[in-house]
Amino acid sequence: MPHFEDFYAAKLRGSLGVTDAESVLDLRGSNRPTAEASLADMLERSRFGKGKTVAIRLDPPPEGGGETLFQPIGRLLLDAKRKGLVDRLQTLPGGDGLGFYVALSGKAARSSDG
Repeated sequence: MPHFEDFYAAKLRGSLGVTDAESVLDLRGSNRPTAEASLADMLERSRFGKGKTVAIRLDPPPEGGGETLFQPIGRLLLDAKRKGLVDRLQTLPGGDGLGFYVALSGKAARSSDG
């Protein structure tokens, strides 16, 4: 079996992270309504441009445990995937912290029916 450097092995395993994304939506320090509004705005704007990849960064759980934005943001992203706004959705690798790597679909190609 060939040996790969960690960087290339991670690429083969599909663990795309912050450095692989074209842009970053940093929701660390945001409250839930602000984070959800920022995500909704990003998804809405993505409908009119070309597809791109985005790393969405979230705060880790507070010391001693507690709620994070992981579940509510994850649900919104899954809903966007069902609606065809997101092509690929995965969690960030552990070294990048809590969050998601998202490939936005972008503007749908127009058919030339006519």
